[in-house]
Amino acid sequence: MHLSKHHLVDLMILLPMAVSQIGIAALILRGVRRRYSWIAVLLTSVFLTVAGMLMAIAELSTRPRFTGLFWGQLRRTGVKWEYLGYLRAATFLWCFSALGAYLLYLLYSFLAPRIADKFSPDRRNLIQLAGGAVIAAPFAVTAFGAIVKRVDFHVREVDIPIENLHRDLEGLRLLQLSDIHLSAFLSEKEFARVIDASNELRAHVGLITGDLISSPGDPIDACFRQLARLRTDAGSFGSMGNHEVYAHILDYTAQQGARLGIPFLRHEARQLRFGNASINFAGVDYEPFDRKPNYLDGADKLIVPGQVNILLSHNPDVFPVAARQGYDLTVAGHTHGGQVTFEILTQTVNIARVFTPYVSGQYRLGKSSCYVTRGIGTIGIPMRLGATPEITLLRLRNAKA
Repeated sequence: MHLSKHHLVDLMILLPMAVSQIGIAALILRGVRRRYSWIAVLLTSVFLTVAGMLMAIAELSTRPRFTGLFWGQLRRTGVKWEYLGYLRAATFLWCFSALGAYLLYLLYSFLAPRIADKFSPDRRNLIQLAGGAVIAAPFAVTAFGAIVKRVDFHVREVDIPIENLHRDLEGLRLLQLSDIHLSAFLSEKEFARVIDASNELRAHVGLITGDLISSPGDPIDACFRQLARLRTDAGSFGSMGNHEVYAHILDYTAQQGARLGIPFLRHEARQLRFGNASINFAGVDYEPFDRKPNYLDGADKLIVPGQVNILLSHNPDVFPVAARQGYDLTVAGHTHGGQVTFEILTQTVNIARVFTPYVSGQYRLGKSSCYVTRGIGTIGIPMRLGATPEITLLRLRNAKA
């Protein structure tokens, strides 16, 4: 059976987590068996089995096929989808923390007996306390990422060079919001802070590059309620992300956006005029990585010769094709900047790098630019480390100025 890159990455993530959960369960049962009766062992086994089943359901609930099969059934039973969101978050936060703690425990278990004999009993007690603190560290780091960094919204201002930019477009300010993921783990109140900060930037045009929510049942109307408060001189445009596909709200999003004066560009383009210059905004629906041979099929027909052409695409991996077609700028999201990313020497390490070289920031190919924002919300693990949530302000500059 052929395994895609996505499936291989899933295995790389899930297998260590599953092994660590089995190891932790074995440690718990061993400790209970030493201290308590067989009844306690039985009850603990039942608890661990139920917890494992719930974690399996939480992992499955991230799969689009699962959401399509079970969203209707959940709605009929009156179970709120947000409860599954809480279960997913608790599962992923626990598994992420527990994997790190279990690896540190294995390392400590290997080293401690080899060095303990070299120290006095008091020193050995100190080593045990230090070992416990180190093993607990992943839980503290995860809590920091989930409670503090997840909503540590920052404004990032970036100059975008455009060849032969008309003087009436010099300094044009484009606000980009992406990957909002309004859900159980980004509240409307938190997103309202993002809108308030965005309005202070006095942007000329707003660009919303997909993933307004995460799953079916998430508060899409609340997201639009806040987007309706967005103030820009010439209005806003949007494009669809993969979670609009997963949540089956492509048409609803387009309708609500149009009602609020925020057109979602679905393989179409709109022009805006500033002084004596025009700028063309084109948008495409989310194109998954496995469609790479057919990226942006027909999008070249949306280009207007003689104007600045800007493409809204949730997936940044289309950038080389957009550059070849003649787009001056591609604005994208999708990667969350890795969401949880670590810097090792001079390189950043995160899952997004497995799929695309366009993870975060500005990229250039010839005369064309791409900007990939880290976005606002989270998916999977409701935490951020090393990839601050971002409100982006792009300023157009003449490349020869």
